[in-house]
Amino acid sequence: MTHPHAAPAIPEAEHAGTTPARTPLDALHRHLDTHLEATARVWFRRALDEAAAHPGTHGPISVWELRLAEAGRRCGGRYADAARVLILRAARADPESLARVYSQGTAEERRAVLHALPHLVSGPDALPLVEDALRTHDTRLVAAAVGPYAARHLDAHAWRHAVLKCLFAGVPVDEVAGLEQRARADAELARMLGDYATERTAAGRPVPRDLHRVLTLTALPDPTAVPDPTAVAPTDSGASTPDLHRTDPPGSGGSHRPAHPHGKES
Repeated sequence: MTHPHAAPAIPEAEHAGTTPARTPLDALHRHLDTHLEATARVWFRRALDEAAAHPGTHGPISVWELRLAEAGRRCGGRYADAARVLILRAARADPESLARVYSQGTAEERRAVLHALPHLVSGPDALPLVEDALRTHDTRLVAAAVGPYAARHLDAHAWRHAVLKCLFAGVPVDEVAGLEQRARADAELARMLGDYATERTAAGRPVPRDLHRVLTLTALPDPTAVPDPTAVAPTDSGASTPDLHRTDPPGSGGSHRPAHPHGKES
């Protein structure tokens, strides 16, 4: 995969949202200060102070990495992602540190790393983590992978396949940052969507509603060329049935597989 150094510009409004990746860090901090219970708030502030005082790696594992592991238990699942992102920021985690946390961490810690990327990494150095998450079957990792960092740094080919992966895995396309901008007038994406819709229909399976939404964004001249998702198509007994357990989205042929940095899959 090509890692471009010149990435498409994403409007500032794209960063406003409900996930840690799309929320300014100061706003995340205020949110936790407001909503965490007293004991959790004390723990969170101490964790930030420790991370700021001891950034980098010290011994087999740094103190802030231990705090990342504790965040779910200390802050609760609702606030753990935001707490972990802020701890990573306080620790000034660089791409190497983020890759270590991602490769060694739980699915929750890996998701937090993905949410932290647009806040901590300015260039394409962390793209292998996004690529890894897009190869998994964990829909929460896939959703975190298609945030603002992917919108800025994935090349056109990889980004199209990320959109197909969301449709294939059932991840709402609302999770795809920069969708409207990057899909606009993308004839190749329109072709891929049409092929996927045809494949689903031939197998007697419904076409995801989100597919038509993305197709409209591409400004395909004839949207009726893609079957309506509410229509019931006859099953073609001779048609091949897509493997819903495969990792690659339909139409990829499995031929575009970037090197796996860690050999792990959630």
